[in-house]
Amino acid sequence: MSKTHLTEQKFSDFALHPKVIEALENKGFHNCTPIQALALPLTLAGRDVAGQAQTGTGKTMAFLTSSFHYLLSHPAIDDRKVNQPRALIMAPTRELAVQIHADAEPLAQTTGLKLGLAYGGDGYDKQLKVLESGVDILIGTTGRLIDYAKQNHINLGAIQVVVLDEADRMYDLGFIKDIRWLFRRMPPANQRSEHAVLRNPLLPCSRTGVRADEQRRIC
Repeated sequence: MSKTHLTEQKFSDFALHPKVIEALENKGFHNCTPIQALALPLTLAGRDVAGQAQTGTGKTMAFLTSSFHYLLSHPAIDDRKVNQPRALIMAPTRELAVQIHADAEPLAQTTGLKLGLAYGGDGYDKQLKVLESGVDILIGTTGRLIDYAKQNHINLGAIQVVVLDEADRMYDLGFIKDIRWLFRRMPPANQRSEHAVLRNPLLPCSRTGVRADEQRRIC
């Protein structure tokens, strides 16, 4: 996350979980970017948000901060099984999924939440080994996620947080049916927190099929 174009708003000004603030400050993140300053009050209030901003404005850290805070502040469902992640972050490409995972690792190290990665092309058995040990946050592309779900390597019945990164690009690439397939296997919408991140600052959230209480744009 770039340290340019920061606001006066600090992460510590928000009622974030102390472990999340500790992780951010350990990485040198003290002040919010504009999209973070706009999105965090809404997500912390339990609102579903669609955010639009240019590359390099801190969108990824905005939804990661919200996701980690939510999981640390809300208990997992009763009788959650080892193959049930609590948060699902979907991305259109494996490169983006890998990058999100890398950005999330410092937060995971500090908070103790476990990460999983699922994308096509290679690493099937390696990814599966991590999933079999249980993960809290699963990051991946829709095709590999569906593959694992159909084989019952993952079960989405305990999902509490959903993020669609570059949701508009996923729509353009024809992934909307995959996204809906995955949504149908999650708890009802009123039992989870949803965030959509749009790559194109001119594309309305409604085009992606993503439901959001609030839509914020930083161009």
